[in-house]
Amino acid sequence: MKGRVYSGPGVPRFISYYRVSTERQGASGLGLDAQREAVARHVAAAQGVLVDEFQEIESGKKNDRPQIAAALAACRLRRATLIIAKLDRLARNVLFISSLMESGVDFVACDNPHATRLTIHILAAVAEHEREQISQRTIAALAAAKARGVKLGNPKLKPGDRWATRRASQARTKAANNYAADVLPYIEAARAAGCGSLRELARALTARGVETPAGGKQWTAAQVRRVVARTNLVAADGARPDEAAD
Repeated sequence: MKGRVYSGPGVPRFISYYRVSTERQGASGLGLDAQREAVARHVAAAQGVLVDEFQEIESGKKNDRPQIAAALAACRLRRATLIIAKLDRLARNVLFISSLMESGVDFVACDNPHATRLTIHILAAVAEHEREQISQRTIAALAAAKARGVKLGNPKLKPGDRWATRRASQARTKAANNYAADVLPYIEAARAAGCGSLRELARALTARGVETPAGGKQWTAAQVRRVVARTNLVAADGARPDEAAD
């Protein structure tokens, strides 16, 4: 994040979001310079000012990215437009794009600045389709390996092994505790933004593109209640989330 920049009345304000997919790219700056150059050209052409910027090293298929959430919050607070160099730098997920478009934050992609909402949906759908094709090819390859007699899965988990069952249960509890701890900052941010009821918190999590514990896209009030209850239970036990199941 850069130091805060102020703009005069009527001057378009932009907040940029840059993303690279690997730590190596982030450390070397590979890809970032080109993104910054594209953003700078667009801001200059719009006679605007870049008031803040956010950078993230993360996979494009993940929806729970803290820096994009922070960028959206900054755009709402400063009434700025979110600007990205390329649409695929934002996400390869149609629901995430839809949630962003419904969040009340304007955004523009430098590689297609005149794109309509329909165009953006189509481009995002194509990118998501490509990702799903990769996933389907992986599943097909695993199925073919299984048909050839290749043993898949964890051979240590034997039927009737009560200790294996107990370990699996502990692992699920630990994962649930860790997930609840990851979601809690988003809930607290939504509360700080004025969301008071469980239903409002659920809508906020859905708009942010945070996946539900089961990997779903739409949050319900009941799911929010369970996450809050789990974090309260872990806090009451005095254990860190990743230790609560040990």
